[in-house]
Amino acid sequence: MERMPELSRRHRLLVLVICCTSLLIVSLDNTVLNVALPSIQRDLNASLAGLQWTIDAYTLVLAALLMLAGSTADRIGRKRVFMAGLVVFTIGSVLCSLAPNLESLVAFRMVQAVGGSMLNPVAMSIITNTFTDPRERARAIGVWGGVVGISMAAGPIIGGVLVDSVGWRSIFWINLPVGLAALVLTWRFVPESRAPKARRPDPVGQLLVIALLGSLTYAIIEAPTAPLGGTLAFGGIALAALLGLLWYEPRRDEPLIDLRFFRSAPFSGATVIAVSAFAALGGFLFLSTLYLQNVRGLDALHAGLWMLPMAFLCFVCAPVAGRLVGSRGPRLPLLVAGVAMTASGVLFAAFEAETSNVTVFVGYVLFGLGFGCVNAPITNTAVSGMPRAQAGVAAAVASTSRQIGQTLGVAVVGAVLAAGIGSSSYTASFVSAARPAWWIVAACGFAVLVLGALTTGAWARGTADRAAERLESPEVRDAAGVRV
Repeated sequence: MERMPELSRRHRLLVLVICCTSLLIVSLDNTVLNVALPSIQRDLNASLAGLQWTIDAYTLVLAALLMLAGSTADRIGRKRVFMAGLVVFTIGSVLCSLAPNLESLVAFRMVQAVGGSMLNPVAMSIITNTFTDPRERARAIGVWGGVVGISMAAGPIIGGVLVDSVGWRSIFWINLPVGLAALVLTWRFVPESRAPKARRPDPVGQLLVIALLGSLTYAIIEAPTAPLGGTLAFGGIALAALLGLLWYEPRRDEPLIDLRFFRSAPFSGATVIAVSAFAALGGFLFLSTLYLQNVRGLDALHAGLWMLPMAFLCFVCAPVAGRLVGSRGPRLPLLVAGVAMTASGVLFAAFEAETSNVTVFVGYVLFGLGFGCVNAPITNTAVSGMPRAQAGVAAAVASTSRQIGQTLGVAVVGAVLAAGIGSSSYTASFVSAARPAWWIVAACGFAVLVLGALTTGAWARGTADRAAERLESPEVRDAAGVRV
């Protein structure tokens, strides 16, 4: 592996700050956009499905390209890909602010996502290769997770102020100065690094991933209004793409993603936990934004203030979870996360927490506590035990799982909500229509709890050790040509 030069502690911390900047603008963009959804709906005459696509067009493209970006960065240089991502993301943000209609906004969000796919997994790979001591790396990842909390705390307030004072287009302007500053600092201070052996591109695998995620998301979002035959057709495409990936990837010498990673129970657990946790987040934010503004009639700023307890707990708990992961391992933060997120979902689903200010507050606090504890153990578990030469791919799988989760969360929760509301008004039917959606959020939290308990013990660590040995040893193939 091309080793990064030995850096001083101050230089390492500066690299961490620069990498966290990329996470800040991407995370801030998502949280700010959620607060702006009702304004976009009114200004661009968007349907509920249109609002779903405004979010999912971004997360979908991001999920489809993250693994490609991670492996490309390992091959041609992480700093180079990171800087390219900053340029494309900033340009996409400017285009979004100029979008004349919903279709253009969705398309420009996809441009943003192309840039975003080159930021977070590559930044995490840079961090992994900069902080080589396990405890120091766990603390750095805790800081990284804390940035999500900062974006969630600041996003609703910043978005509310901008939407109410200037308009929803201004939410994309804030990415311009931050992106340019990060670009200059990266060029000046971040050292280049790459994996020792260039991985060849996997165009077939990449197309199969795009077909799987795109067709599955389309089938879910459009299910309430599209003909049954069309929904089944896109579902069939998704299934065929999944089967194609499972057949094709193990037969490649250098696959887009090495399926042997998933022989590690902690890695597989972290992947499914990430999907579950971020599905819960996507559904939670989507339901909360529409309820606070379209049902309660709050403006964007006051809606953002209502979500502040949830965001503040994310901010406080993320670095604490990072320290716990470094000192005691990932199990405790994951169990706390699962219990708190499940309790929040059940509070809304079974007790209609929306109908009381006190229960709304408690529900938001519980969700913030849970989600704040989940990010650091996901990331640490995904990259720990994996060969550092494949750090970019391992980090990209964790990031991809997050985006897949958020995409599916918005798609499924939005589809359930749309089916429940039907032709009724938001005010008259929202709470009852949202109840099944809140049960989905609770189920996602329960999955975090169960998998957190199952994939963090001695047996799970043994599977991780054996998986790492297989990844570092010469490949052996069976009679069918599949790597074992």
